[in-house]
Amino acid sequence: MGIVIENVSKQFGAFKAVDNVSLEIDSGSLVALLGPSGSGKSTLLRLIAGLETPDQGRILLIGEDATYRSVQDRGIGFVFQHYALFKHLTVRKNIAFALEIRKVPPAKVRSRVEELLELVQLRGLGDRYPSQLSGGQRQRVALARSLAVEPKVLLLDEPFGALDAKVRKDLRAWLRRLHDEVHVTTVFVTHDQEEAMEVADEIVVMNKGRVEQIGTPAEIYDHPASAFVMSFIGPVNVLPSTSRIFEAHGFESAHPEVFLRPQDILVETTPNGASVSARVSRIIHLGWEIQAELTLDDGQVVTAHLTRDRFDELKLQPQQRVFVKPKDAKAFPLYYSI
Repeated sequence: MGIVIENVSKQFGAFKAVDNVSLEIDSGSLVALLGPSGSGKSTLLRLIAGLETPDQGRILLIGEDATYRSVQDRGIGFVFQHYALFKHLTVRKNIAFALEIRKVPPAKVRSRVEELLELVQLRGLGDRYPSQLSGGQRQRVALARSLAVEPKVLLLDEPFGALDAKVRKDLRAWLRRLHDEVHVTTVFVTHDQEEAMEVADEIVVMNKGRVEQIGTPAEIYDHPASAFVMSFIGPVNVLPSTSRIFEAHGFESAHPEVFLRPQDILVETTPNGASVSARVSRIIHLGWEIQAELTLDDGQVVTAHLTRDRFDELKLQPQQRVFVKPKDAKAFPLYYSI
């Protein structure tokens, strides 16, 4: 097992940042800590790194108790959101820094640096300074520097948060490919659901200092354990259980709210026995799919996602009368607002 966290809590004054968290992270896996601001994900990462000490519980790294070990003795690489590169050092010197302070022989340092420049696709840029690189390139230098000492565990705190959307997407794919090459146990913090779903083998969803659910991206999305998870992972319509759309379909719930994914709303231009009437209030073209905002006759507004082929087949227009029914819906005992 790569990382084991046993009943760990951390409090700052009256605020409980991490509340009795337990989880296991397999060696060689890439795991996302996902949650909104204040959910405890960054604090948990800092506890693993040794930058914070837990008030209770244990942290084991590669089978050894590291709860009270210093940062230097944990064998961890840490990548921050804002790179934390040395501005006065070249790319090559930044990557070599941790090796040189460990007094690694110069020939071995040179070899390792060139190997890492190749790995992070920065060959030929070793003599540049951080100011001469793009944001994405600087983040790759930060990753190379963290990998230089061959850490047992790699931790990334919102690594792509300071970058624009296109660069973030490119780096997500690159990080996944990099991990598949180096296989170092990796934990990264993000509040971006798409990022977690795209990159991670497993997602730990956190809320108010606790773990709401642990699972693969497919498990988290298709089988959410709570209303919070369903509302946080992907778009969702939250409707009263008394809504006509459920009554007509025969869906009954003892809970006041029902959750319905936009892609689980079936839209037709002619009625059938289980559908209810609605009006197309807005059509939004998202490129790879179409989002239709629909107003039901009881005044409830729902969002439906359609493929482009289905949209073209229906030929929807604003203010058009359509007929809708739910394909799948979920209800939970308790709803946590984000």
